[in-house]
Parts: sequence; structure tokens; C-alpha cells
Amino acid sequence: MHFLLFAIALYFLPAIVAGLRHTHNATAILLINLFTGWTFVGWVVALMMSITSAPAYVYYARRW
Repeated sequence: MHFLLFAIALYFLPAIVAGLRHTHNATAILLINLFTGWTFVGWVVALMMSITSAPAYVYYARRW
């Protein structure tokens, strides 16, 4: 049972990373991961997209 949960979490790792980073294309990454993640090439593409895409918002430090 634990292995199944681990395998599902590993399979959706690109979507989880994109969601945690609040990327602007998180939905596209989820769909790529869902439909082509089983090919491993699709999984790597989704992972690279989730790591390299910019967050949807940027925090700017305020100078006083």
C-alpha cells in the first residue's frame, strides 16, 4: 500500500512541484504529466517545465 502511494506521488512529482512553485503553466504541466508521463520522456519534459518555469508572481523586496 505504501509503495503504491509512493509510486503515485513520484509519477505526479512534476505537477506537485509546479503547484508548489505556483507556476503560470501548472495546468499544462499537469496535463502533460497525466497523458504522457508514462513514457518517461513526457515525465522528464514535465519535470523540466516545472523546474524552469517562472512563478506566476514575483516578490520584490521593499527598500526603505
